[in-house]
Amino acid sequence: MSTASKLTLAGTSLFAAGTIFFVHYGQQNEKAAMHAGVVRDMEQQRVKRERQAEFEMQRELEGEYRKVQTVDGEGEEGNPKG
Repeated sequence: MSTASKLTLAGTSLFAAGTIFFVHYGQQNEKAAMHAGVVRDMEQQRVKRERQAEFEMQRELEGEYRKVQTVDGEGEEGNPKG
């Protein structure tokens, strides 16, 4: 085998190995980014559920308080004065 053919074989082999390495590296980074997105979405959903539960609790408390006391600007039944 001539020197030129050996160099060509070595060059193409290195190029192929480098391509495989960079594609694999890119896939790993993409997979990690996608997983981080899933984790972030789950955290956002958890916070949303907590806020919704707190909102419902506040709504129930408001209903209980309205039964017991009147608010300025409202009549006995919760209707605006007028």
